[in-house]
Formats: sequence, structure tokens, C-alpha cells
Amino acid sequence: MITGWTLFQVMSQELLAVMQRLPVLQDFNYLLDPGFILNSAAGFHISFPVYATAFTIFSCCAIGVPTSEVRWGKLITGLVASCLIFGLHHFVSTADSRQGIAARYNSLHWMIAGSLFLPDRDDREYSTVDLPQSLRVVDLDGKKLIGSGTARNVLIVALEGISGLYLPEMREWAGVDSDIYRMDKLARAIPDAMLIPDFVDHSHQTIRGLYSLHCGDFSKLSFDMPKALELLAHPQRAGQCLPAQLRQNGWESHYLQGAGLQFMNKEKAMPAMGFDQVHGVEWFTERVHHDFHWGTTDDDFFLGARKYVSGLQQQGKPWFLSLLTVGTHQPFGVSDELAEKYGSRKIASVARLDEAVSEFINGLREDGVLEDTLVLITSDESHGGEGAGWHSSWGMAVILAPERDRLPRIKKGTYGLVDVEASILDYLGLPLPQSLLGRSFFRDYGTGREMVSYSASKLRWQTAENDLYECGRDGNCLKMTGQALIGLRRENNATRSDTSAPRLFGLAAVLDNGLRQNFDKQVLQFASGEVRVLPEKIKNEWTDNLVGAQYLAFPKDSTVHVDIQLKAVATGPQGVQMKMKLRQFEQEVQSINYPLFPLLRTGEGCRVQFAFDNSEARQAFSFHVVGEGKDAKIRFDKFEITIEQHKS
Repeated sequence: MITGWTLFQVMSQELLAVMQRLPVLQDFNYLLDPGFILNSAAGFHISFPVYATAFTIFSCCAIGVPTSEVRWGKLITGLVASCLIFGLHHFVSTADSRQGIAARYNSLHWMIAGSLFLPDRDDREYSTVDLPQSLRVVDLDGKKLIGSGTARNVLIVALEGISGLYLPEMREWAGVDSDIYRMDKLARAIPDAMLIPDFVDHSHQTIRGLYSLHCGDFSKLSFDMPKALELLAHPQRAGQCLPAQLRQNGWESHYLQGAGLQFMNKEKAMPAMGFDQVHGVEWFTERVHHDFHWGTTDDDFFLGARKYVSGLQQQGKPWFLSLLTVGTHQPFGVSDELAEKYGSRKIASVARLDEAVSEFINGLREDGVLEDTLVLITSDESHGGEGAGWHSSWGMAVILAPERDRLPRIKKGTYGLVDVEASILDYLGLPLPQSLLGRSFFRDYGTGREMVSYSASKLRWQTAENDLYECGRDGNCLKMTGQALIGLRRENNATRSDTSAPRLFGLAAVLDNGLRQNFDKQVLQFASGEVRVLPEKIKNEWTDNLVGAQYLAFPKDSTVHVDIQLKAVATGPQGVQMKMKLRQFEQEVQSINYPLFPLLRTGEGCRVQFAFDNSEARQAFSFHVVGEGKDAKIRFDKFEITIEQHKS
């Protein structure tokens, strides 16, 4: 128990350093997984080494202290005293909601508060009609900055976790006085770009950002199953995402990222959005720099991306390419020398990205690509920054277009990832599907708008009148009048808004359930004939898991049917024994019975089918399928999960 407590506290501090937030119950997906901890602690480059060392030493001392038999009277007295102290701590923590979450809560206290003290929902049931209009329909009523754009190609560059905090002009616009690293090289590479400083990333987690970025919708404002995975069961809505829309109108659509594709099932989610070609780390066969655990370095990634763009240019057809970096993902693949130079591995990785992406943009300019290509430099999520919790919602948006002379340097107005698809289709003069949300970057609007994010453990809700609500799951809710979601806070003018949290979390749930309203059956496909090369030896379930069926959510009173078909393409003479574990919040689920895989030799196949009921809702449910064998290969012909909701 002491070892688990020590690990929890140390990893909580690392999460705070990297993402500027405390853990929630759903983070046990990561904190309890030895594989993830091993990957994240690669090289043992942690942000608070003194804290971790001291905590470990004291914990070891506590383990070594001999204990005598504990009497019931003392045990009960200790438990009562602990409860009283916890209650007093909770009262003090919730009394001043102007302070940030990390300032008021211990990490374990916050996890308990966020799990047990969820804000009460209103008695009424909210639906889409209760949402403000700007959260229900796309808005193209603004005045156009230009006519139809002249660019024939579209390039999106998503920088892992990067905030607007790093660009000097955006920081100046927001009035942020900080000595944190400035991406000056990128700033010099984009002197003719349009900057959108008031830009919102709606949530944490890459797969959520990629969905919002490509599908004109808000990512979930909770830790429920990502919409990108739900999209697999809704092909009609998937066909309205940006890659699919461009493909239908003659563009070739490509997706390239520096990490592996299997995590969070991006190898399925991205093709579902309409990408013709989807590539991950395996595409980068030529690497100059030393790799780190998650994939390519940003240097190698952008060297490869420039070659990829060159190949698309030579084909002579309109193309759409979406790029995602991984180098600024913790534990940050930088050398000890570079980390020492910048004072932290996180900032050192940002500096390395600054150089790599600026060279990439300058290279595109030299190659003539920018003359006929619309480029958006943005981020999938924001890893935040010291000084304010709202930094965790602050994204980046830089627009490079052939019409640079007709676009302002600073684009006024609030925008977010939800607006990307509407903006690009508007620029190209293409029709917009009715299900899209958002506004266009290429229009000026005379009215305010609603904007929402859920990051660093707070729901942030900006109204069309520029009133801002910041609500925690402990029920504390602040209202700031005349305040935008992105920008310095005037907490001294903030007022407690005790009745707002239930309503806003209720409306957020409506946005969360936008893809699955009124469904009775949902079918998720996680395989369709892919061949997987097995490791010679299983190292851990995290890195060696062969399917992307992870962090799923099953509603209350539902039945889940699982249908798996696989075939051994190549095995040694001893065959291959595949194994599967079911996990919820990374804890193995023992209550569900399912058949085991048989021993397979080359050419042999098998089918595994089972079902289980959910009397209570399940979240963060994952299927881990692993196998090992030298030069062994397995083909997954089917991995289908069907969720049937029982009618009341």
C-alpha cells in the first residue's frame, strides 16, 4: 500500500508538471499501468527528482518501521480523526474557489472529491434544443475577408500539446507576462501569417483533439469514450468529416504522425474520417536523429514530412495532408545537455520543435509549396503552462494562405478546434454539411459566441455575452462578467455561482452525447484483415497490445457482444498462444467469463465470441490482446464490439 501511495504521489506531481492538472479517477488508465509508467519514465527523467527521492526514502523508512498489534479502540479513534481532518480539509478547500485546483487540493483528495462529489444535475433532462444556437448550427453569417480561396492544397500541422503561450505575439495579445520559452524561430518563419490568439483546445488527449479538428464538433467535455471511437459506428456522420468531404470533391487525403497508430485505435479512426492514406512511425524508415520511446523525434518527423509533401506535389493532384508531431509528448526525447541548457526537458523539447517546425515552414516556402497551399499550424491539445489554469485550454492557430496580403495579422474573435472544418470548407467555397458546428476563420463576426472547454479539471464556458463560468466537479463555480475563455482572469470581480454547475455540466453532457442520441445498437469495428507482427517476447501489455479497443464506455442496462476472428500467418514450430485480458481503469476484470484462444500454428485460425451485461455503466474499458513468437505474424480478420442498449 505504501509503495502504491508513493507511486501515486510521484506520478501526480509529474502530471501536474506536464499538463498543469491533478489526476482524476480516469487517469488510473495510466497511473496503474506498468507499461505506461515505464514508457513515461524512460531514462528516469522526471520533473521533480528531489521530491520523488525524498518521498521514496521516507516511504522506505515507513515500511521498515516495526508495527505492534493495533487495538480496535486506537484504530477506530484514528479513523474518526482522519475523517474529521479530511472533512475540515474539504471544507477549507472548497471555501475559496478563486484559487486553482492544485492550490486547494492534494492529488488524492481531488480524485476523491471529483469522483464522489459530482455536481448535481438539474431535475430536468436537457436536450439539443436547450443548447445556445451557436452550439447547434454552423455560423457563416460573418463578413468574408476574402472570396473563395485560391489554394488548391490543404496542410494541417498539429503540434503535440503546444499552447499559444509560446508565440510572442499571442502572449502579448493575451497580456501574459511570463519568462517561459518563446518560439522565436517559428515566429520569424511566419511573418506573413494570420494569427488567431483567442483559440481554444476543448479537452486533453490527442484522439479527442484530432476528432474536433477534423470533424467540426466539440470533443467530449468529460473522460467518457472519445467521439472518434464512437464515429466508427456512425459512418454517415464520419462521411461529413473534413477528410471525407475533401475526398468527395477531388482531393487526395493523407494523415501522417510520428508515433504508432494502434494506441487509441487511430489506425481505424482516421480512415473512418475519410483519410485515404494513414501512416505512423513505421513510415519513417530513414532516421537521422536518435529516436525516443514514443516514436520519431520532431527533427526526423519534419524531414520526412517535407519529403512526403514533395511526393504529393509531384503527383499534380489537389491534396490534403494532416500532420501530428510527438516530440513534445512526455517524457520528451531530448538529450541531457539540451535539458540542462533550457532548465527542463519539457521546454527543451519545445525548443527542439521550434527549430524543426520553422525549418519545415521555410523549406516549404523554398519549394514553392506555400504559393498554392493553405496551411494551418495548430495543436491537438494544450499542455498548459505555469501561472494560470486556463493555459490548459489555450491552443494555437496560425494561418498561411496565398491571400496573405488580404488577411489581418491578428484575427479578432474567439475560435477553437471545432471551427477548423467549417473554416477550410468556407475558404475553398465548398458546401458545409448540416451537422457541422463552428465559425469560419475567414469571416468577421459582429457578435459574441459560446465557447466551451474541459481541461485541468475545470469546465470553462464562455457565453455570447462574454460572461465566463469556470466550474469544477466539486460543484464550485465562478462567474466572471466581461471575460473571455482565453485571457487574463479578473478573479477579484468573480462571484460564486452555486446553481450554475449542474446546468452547465448537464448541457456539456448533451454535447458529449451528440453522436449517440437515441441509439439502440452501436457496432464498433477494430479490425479488418490487418497483419500484426508479434514481439519475440511480451514486454508489457501497453506497448504490445495488438488492438485499439481501449477506454470504451458502455451504458447502464446494456449488453456487449464481442466477436474476434484471427488467423496465424506465420509461427514457429511451437505455434503461437494469443492471450487476452479485460481491464477497467487498468484493473483486470475477473467477473466476465470468456473463452481462451487456442494454440495456433501457421495457417490455422480461430473465432472467439462472448457477451456480458452491464447492470451499471462502465467507463475506461479496454481489451488487451497480446502474443509472442520469433518472426510470428497474426492476421486480425475481425474484432467487432456490439453494444445493445436495453429499452426501459
